[in-house]
Amino acid sequence: MSEFKKPVLTPKIWQVGALCRAIADALEARFNPVAVRGEVSGFSRASSGHCYFSLKDENGQIRCAMFRRAAGLLDFTPRDGELVDVRGRLGVYEPRGDLQLIVESMSRAGQGALFEQFLRLKAKLEGEGLFDPARKRSLALMPRGIGVVTSLGAAALHDVMSALQRRVPHIPVVVAPASVQGGGAPQELIQALSNLYLLTPEGRALEPDFSIKIERKSDARTPVIDVILLVRGGGSMEDLWAFNDESLARMMTQSPVPIVCGVGHETDFTIADFVADLRAPTPTAAAELVAQPREVWLGALEGATKRLQDTVLRQVDSRNQRLDLSASRLGRPSALVSQQRLRLASSAQRLQFSTLSFFRQKRQEVQRVQTAVPDVLQRSLEIRQEQLQRAGMRLNLLDPTLVLQRGYAWLTSSDGVAITSVRKIKVGQAVRATLADGGVDLTVTQSS
Repeated sequence: MSEFKKPVLTPKIWQVGALCRAIADALEARFNPVAVRGEVSGFSRASSGHCYFSLKDENGQIRCAMFRRAAGLLDFTPRDGELVDVRGRLGVYEPRGDLQLIVESMSRAGQGALFEQFLRLKAKLEGEGLFDPARKRSLALMPRGIGVVTSLGAAALHDVMSALQRRVPHIPVVVAPASVQGGGAPQELIQALSNLYLLTPEGRALEPDFSIKIERKSDARTPVIDVILLVRGGGSMEDLWAFNDESLARMMTQSPVPIVCGVGHETDFTIADFVADLRAPTPTAAAELVAQPREVWLGALEGATKRLQDTVLRQVDSRNQRLDLSASRLGRPSALVSQQRLRLASSAQRLQFSTLSFFRQKRQEVQRVQTAVPDVLQRSLEIRQEQLQRAGMRLNLLDPTLVLQRGYAWLTSSDGVAITSVRKIKVGQAVRATLADGGVDLTVTQSS
């Protein structure tokens, strides 16, 4: 029985570069374009503007390159550990034979829907006036106590406490713990703020129904809170989403004291940032805004002490000069008496001169009156005589006898009533006509 051997297939021998190009062509035909979601790792930006990083998840990772043109379109700076969605082309970097993803666009994972939700809420609250600069309050220069709302395990708390301990170790700090990430974080933040409100001057009459952690206090009493810090470290939009809660924003507007928001990094913005009385780029910056360094106040106190000392010394010098002057006057009373005698003599002389001048003036006035009175009386008498003559002439002109002398007669009825119209006369009526030299009794025979 003869044996047949299976022929051995000899594989094609590839040039390395040709094999890389063939693999790249296969990837291009099979996968591209491709969209990938993963966590950023090892992100770096070269001086040329190109970006290099890896995308990874729990099962693997892939190297990525993003050239300057695409990187210039980014609206955020990717950070290690951030979850992103990228679109691009799979390929092979032939000089090293590495599989890589050429990224053409990148966005934070889920950013689209969250960002739209953020913009809608921002527009709504802005329309209601929650962001109005007029409602923002200024910070107290020296708060009696500082409230802090954050997670007890957050690095932000350590940064804030370190800054406050360094700058104002004498001011008590009250920490109201709350989760700063996750579904229940907004409600915990609201409760923490509510707790701190009870420690403000307006809320001191109320007793808190919760346990809060007192980091430092100057005495056995719970300190009064004059400012509240709402802080959290950086993260993605999803990590910071608790600070975009509408209920939290409205709770912040009810704060009796100013709130400083230090959430994320300088490029991160949340609704809480817009509602707060003051926004800080980082938690540490928030602590520095409410805490003037102790050295500043000590310097101001030293300056005030120096000014007070100078003022006291000037007052002492002035009083000493006045005392010396008084002592010199008391040492020579005769000179003072002589000075007062001269002043008295001068005053008496001025009084005598004034009296003589007054009486002389009054005497002259009396003489002028005595000289003017006869002339005034004579002139007044002449004026009255002229007025009397003119009145007599006007009275004579009104004498009715003058009219009768010109041929007129004055008719009266038998009872002496003047007759001025023929309508008042009846035929047969007896009338009397008064003429210039007497009267005549008449009887009316006809009227027309």
